[in-house]
Amino acid sequence: MNQEIGIFSGNSNPVLTKKICDYLGLSLGKADIDKFSEGEIRVKINENVRGRDIFLIQSTCPPSNDNVMELLIMIDALKRASADRITAVIPYYGYARQDRKDQPRVPITAKLIANLLTHAGTDRVLTLDLHAGQIQGFFDIPLDNLFAVNVFVNYIKKQLDVANVAVVSPDVGGIKMARAYAKRIHANLCIVDKRRLNTEQTKVMHFLGEVKDKDAIIVDDIVATGGSLVEAAEAVKKQGAKKVYAIVVHPILSGPAIKRLVESSIVKLFVTDSIPVKDSKKSDKIQVLSVAPLLGEAIKRIHNSESVSALFK
Repeated sequence: MNQEIGIFSGNSNPVLTKKICDYLGLSLGKADIDKFSEGEIRVKINENVRGRDIFLIQSTCPPSNDNVMELLIMIDALKRASADRITAVIPYYGYARQDRKDQPRVPITAKLIANLLTHAGTDRVLTLDLHAGQIQGFFDIPLDNLFAVNVFVNYIKKQLDVANVAVVSPDVGGIKMARAYAKRIHANLCIVDKRRLNTEQTKVMHFLGEVKDKDAIIVDDIVATGGSLVEAAEAVKKQGAKKVYAIVVHPILSGPAIKRLVESSIVKLFVTDSIPVKDSKKSDKIQVLSVAPLLGEAIKRIHNSESVSALFK
């Protein structure tokens, strides 16, 4: 790896950024990120980036609006400082759930964020487990969508008896993701058929598959308030599952999520560090796995013009 690469970061996920830098053997680029007295974000790049290949790491997790603006302003600063290429490394792509018009007179905010990133000067995007695959089509620049499946599967195989496991999708939309996990651990695939009552409440209608006397692993990409996840766990338990585990890539864990998790039948929730789990949200039921090696290797491959898809073979 030559010295033309540069790693910079916003304030959203400093621990993950440090792990990525450690994996690459690089120092984090020097930059000031703070706010003016009225609350506007101020950015200053404190080193020469002219002609360098820059990777800017920033999850657009809560506080989403601040983190999005930090990302956009840093991109603009780097572009105006004559960086050769800017890759936005976004472990969690915020606003991804607003990816279509499912009601009259609502925005497609995932597309708006894509437009903002492109117009700010982003040359490439590297992200992890997008909520919907079609978001890739919102970009007119290259986008690499990584998957955390191997990170989870490698850990699960060491912790559980996968010979007696069923993988469960908490809704019809998550079948493709759940199938990827089921395939890798050679498990049966089950589906919870639910109806969404509003933006935060769902109702389980049917259960497809067999989990009786098995350990069940519910697989999803995002856990926000935890309502859907806990309802799926209860549905699985009613079907005769011995133990219920959950794998969720992005742990937003907002509102009553921790209380619901603690009181639920879920034995363990496995998540990644794409979003930092704050001390106030930590629980013995939550196990955090790092995606720093995955993101670090992808950064290295992009910089060296090597295949990124080879990471998933």
